[in-house]
Formats: sequence, C-alpha cells, structure tokens
Amino acid sequence: MTATIQDVVLATSNAGKIRELSAPMAAMGVRLLGLADFPDLPPVEENGATFAQNALIKARQVAKLTHLIAVADDSGLEVEALHGRPGVHSARYADDWPLLEGENRDQRNMRKLLFEMEGLPESRRGCRFVTCMAAVRPDGRELTVEAHWEGRILTAPMGNNGFGYDPLFFDPEIGTTAAMLTSEQKTSRSHRGKAVRGLLARWQHFLNLPNL
Repeated sequence: MTATIQDVVLATSNAGKIRELSAPMAAMGVRLLGLADFPDLPPVEENGATFAQNALIKARQVAKLTHLIAVADDSGLEVEALHGRPGVHSARYADDWPLLEGENRDQRNMRKLLFEMEGLPESRRGCRFVTCMAAVRPDGRELTVEAHWEGRILTAPMGNNGFGYDPLFFDPEIGTTAAMLTSEQKTSRSHRGKAVRGLLARWQHFLNLPNL
C-alpha cells in the first residue's frame, strides 16, 4: 500500500485500540494504520520480562518491516500479594488451567486470581494496572511512556463493562470497579488513557528529534 510521511502503524489488530488513538493522532496530522493494513507481516514474539520490553519488541519489529513510525503497547495487572504477578503474563495467566463449560479466557484468569488470593484481607489486596507505550522511528529513535492505575482486588467480580480483570479491579477513589465505568470514564482514569495522553504530550518533540 502507498504510505505518506504522516502514516503511523499501531502494532495491534485490535480495532478498539486503533479507534482510541485515531482521533487525537489525526489532530496532529497523523493517519493511524493497524496491522490489518499489513497482512504479510510476521507475528511478533513478545518474550520480554517487562511491559516496556514487550512494547519495544513490537514497535521495533513493525518499524523495521514497514519503514514507518510504529507505536505499540503492553499492559497487565500487578498484584502486591502475588509479588507482581500476573504482570506481563496477564493475558495468559490461567492458560495452565482448564476452561470450565461456558467460561471464556478472561473469566478463567479471574477465577485463578481469586483462588490465589482467597482469604487475604483487604490490606493485602492492593494492585495496579500498568501500561507501557512505545514509539519507534525507522531510524531507531525511541520513546516510551509508562502509566499506572492503582486499586485493589475484590473477592468477587462486579460490573459488566470492560474486559480482562476489570470486574475485579476496584478503584477506591471513586468507589467502583473498572467494569462499572463507561468507556469515557474509564479512559479518564485508566492506565491506558494516561499512557496515551503522555505519549501525545511528547509526540511533537519525538517527531522533531534529529535523525540518528
């Protein structure tokens, strides 16, 4: 496909993530593409030990293969009592557990988390969502932004919005779970929303850095 100097590739096939960034990036004169626009790209193996490493792995490979600026993110849940687990393994945390009838992957992950935290008092249920966003230019210049959302894990899920661990993630400042917020409310408080705003705040400087 024909690319322009203002094309940027978001290293995801998730249409929701692309929509989330498209409007603010468009205001900066950027047209955001997704991996679906490059169907011949090989899959990226996310084998980093941290969120930043995984985000950079994805962005570096996509920037190298497309010759465009690439943006990638990696996100997950860190639980204090579990020494930071599930962390970078959040999406596949319970892949070693069988799926129950009628259960999806997110529900299985929450079931395992509740099992591992069973009996813990509220004082030991602290957690945080983490997002790291990385932008990589074809010349190798890099930018990373990390953001957090502090909360605690409930003993049972509440709410039907969101995805992942949202029904178990309770934000004590507003007295609700992530799964009880509208998408607009969630974006205003969430780790991903903060990371997006941090990236956009530094975007113009990143574009204007001299070539390596």
